[in-house]
Amino acid sequence: MQIYVLNTGFFKLDGGAMFGVVPKTIWQKTNPPDELNMCTWAMRSLLIEDGNKLILVDTGIGNKQTDKFFSHYFLHGNDSLDGNLKRLGFSKDMITDVFLTHLHFDHCGGSIEWNDSKSGYRPAFKNAMFWSTENHWKWATKPNPREKASFLSENILPIQESGQLKFIERKGNFATNFLSNIDVLFVDGHTESMMIPHFKYKGKTIVFMADLLPSVGHIPIPYVMGYDTRPLLTISEKEVFLNQAADEEFILFFEHDPSNECCTVQRTEKGIRLKETFAFAEI
Repeated sequence: MQIYVLNTGFFKLDGGAMFGVVPKTIWQKTNPPDELNMCTWAMRSLLIEDGNKLILVDTGIGNKQTDKFFSHYFLHGNDSLDGNLKRLGFSKDMITDVFLTHLHFDHCGGSIEWNDSKSGYRPAFKNAMFWSTENHWKWATKPNPREKASFLSENILPIQESGQLKFIERKGNFATNFLSNIDVLFVDGHTESMMIPHFKYKGKTIVFMADLLPSVGHIPIPYVMGYDTRPLLTISEKEVFLNQAADEEFILFFEHDPSNECCTVQRTEKGIRLKETFAFAEI
């Protein structure tokens, strides 16, 4: 198995929304805001090459939305999903599976593109199966008012219409050996049935954190996002996960941390805290 990091660009979100009830005097130490109180966040994907499988985990925000939409999120940087696939010697047509942790626009927008005439949409990965889970699909296609702005029908419905959608069966909170020895943890605090994939790689367990842990600044258990639909549940899920991560020395891979790709955590007198940060290439 070989794993590659794909940077798909940076965007900005309100710092207060990203840290919920945590005071700005605290969170600005790890995530300094601009004059509009906006903080920069990464959108990283992982590409997993294993035998005849080429698996893409999350697809970033994409490029098909309107200028008005993008103006709210201040996209910046020179990275793109297409550009980094080409840099590594791959193409979109080579992707066999797209694993979507959840269907918020910054995680799945790159899954769908305009068709040639720009009259409609099509999957950006024509030879891939797209993996979600049934509970989350229902949640996203009939969204609650709180999340409606994050679930965009043009990012979601064309996957099903193409016949390329598959569901990972949820039994309890874990699905084992999904693809290429990828295990999946299901969590429900951020949104219904978000999937957190675990990979065995070079003798380590790598965990793609999605929005369970957006950044190093979110490691303390009470530090949860204002975007979470069930924040008290997120706290419980984080506590269980981070204690296991410390005890079993998981490597946590960040989708959104603007500066840090990976970290480990440790138990301290103050609870679970950061141990060290490093680039994925250092594993």
